[in-house]
Amino acid sequence: MSVKHALSRGLEFGRTLFQLGILKPAGRIAGKFRGERLPGSQPGRTVQPRTFLPARYRYYRRSLSGLAANLQSAAFRRLIGGGSPRNRTVFLAFGVGLSLIDQQLEEDRKSAATCREIQEIFLKKKKKTTSFERPIKPFLSGYKLEDYVIGKQIGKGCNAAVYEAAAPFAPLVANSECSLIELEQIGEESDVRASLRSPSSHRYPLAVKMMWNIGAGSSSEAILNAMSNELVPASPRALKKENRELVLSGHFGKASKRATAHPNVIRVYRAFTAEVPLLPNALEEYPAALPARLNPAGLGNNHTLFLVMKNYPCTLQQFLQVCVPDSRHGSMMLLQLLEGVDHLCKQGIAHRDLKSDNILLEFDSAGCPRLVISDFGCCLAEEHLDLKLPFTSRHAYRGGNSCLMAPEVSTAVPGPGVEIDYSKADAWALGAIGYEIFGHPNPFYGDAGLDSRTYHEKQLPPLGSNTPWNVQLVVKLLLRRNPNKRPSARVAANILHLSLWGKRALASLNPASIGKLSDWLLCHSAVVLLKSFAVSVEAELQREFLASLDLEELRTAAGFLMHEMTKVNV
Repeated sequence: MSVKHALSRGLEFGRTLFQLGILKPAGRIAGKFRGERLPGSQPGRTVQPRTFLPARYRYYRRSLSGLAANLQSAAFRRLIGGGSPRNRTVFLAFGVGLSLIDQQLEEDRKSAATCREIQEIFLKKKKKTTSFERPIKPFLSGYKLEDYVIGKQIGKGCNAAVYEAAAPFAPLVANSECSLIELEQIGEESDVRASLRSPSSHRYPLAVKMMWNIGAGSSSEAILNAMSNELVPASPRALKKENRELVLSGHFGKASKRATAHPNVIRVYRAFTAEVPLLPNALEEYPAALPARLNPAGLGNNHTLFLVMKNYPCTLQQFLQVCVPDSRHGSMMLLQLLEGVDHLCKQGIAHRDLKSDNILLEFDSAGCPRLVISDFGCCLAEEHLDLKLPFTSRHAYRGGNSCLMAPEVSTAVPGPGVEIDYSKADAWALGAIGYEIFGHPNPFYGDAGLDSRTYHEKQLPPLGSNTPWNVQLVVKLLLRRNPNKRPSARVAANILHLSLWGKRALASLNPASIGKLSDWLLCHSAVVLLKSFAVSVEAELQREFLASLDLEELRTAAGFLMHEMTKVNV
């Protein structure tokens, strides 16, 4: 219970008692307000004119513990002085009740202080640790296409093509992670990992994304203005800086918000404009996007934007086509996506095009999939907007994938003053992707799929007994139609964190012992600190959890878990 809520309840109760005349006859109260002496009473100090309330009821300015003590002492004075039983009972009950509230609030204050201390420790460590980012060395190279050796095409979307690449300033590192995807139809997950670790993977550690420039124009300023969303996940060194302004090939311009580094969000290491080259398979794969000098029937401009990123083995969609992860890995995969969405939401960024082929995947040293959110071309990242898009006309762009568009977005009706709130829209899309991670068809895909505008929650298909109950709970909560009843990505992530790392704490969790979460947090943070140099997915998730601690959000997640466990036990 918050301090504000406790005070409001106490004051409302006291005000009701005054209005009903339970505490004192109206004449005695009026006499006190006038500072008069009551007949037969001892002389007392006159109330100062500027004092609104009599001295006895001046507890509005005191702490709850002082208020409780005053009320209890007043009850005992009336017991000795022969006051009416009604007055004694009311004073004693009110005083004892407030003392209990104050005790709970004191526990809350200690728990909140513990959470803040843990959060500060891991935030500091997060700033120092960038192992997940593995940035390009800060050389002055890499800002023109000639700096790269381009390999095969490894991906293509509706507005860009992606090629494997290498560069002398990004040396090859021999590790177990692959870069080029040639997936085969293999049943076992271990065999899939083996197929992804081909010797050729180490030759091209980078990926170059060439945007298709059909209507933006050929100037760098026009390209930046039209494709600025692609620069949302760009690192500070991605663009050259001249006169403290971001530039592309010497032309000044302004970009959208920038997302800070996060293990589950793609990083753009370099961004530059260059003349469109004739890359492998270009004439076969995207002839219309080429300029007329390369294809007489092409519609593209001569210059476009190039983005340099890390080369990942495959997309989530490609991985799930050949493999169904086990329950623990699947839980951590969904948890990573929730952490990535929460990180974006905290910075006022909505992706608006989350789907399995916009999520990239690699493996850590233990074989656990590591996921990153990519392709920010449809995102909402305006400086003056806070995840709310003014929707005064149907021409306003609401996002990319219409099948995974949250109900509050797909059913929005334009009008004066109307805004679309995207704060929980990406979390809803992750609920649908959760079906894919655990081997089920996405319920919102296909001709027979559900429509986000009209579906009922009871129509959602079950995930099956092989899916952990905590994942089933999270997916069910994320796919609630009403965003006010839907948890945020942070709360949903906390549910999975508590289920994965806090099983002992959950076993003894009940409404009376929910304050014991702080004890578990202290033990858990000590364990994570001992493994502070680990670079596995599990260690990264635990550090992210402790760096994002919030007592109220953690309690909300625990409340969902307790409610679900109570239903299961019944």
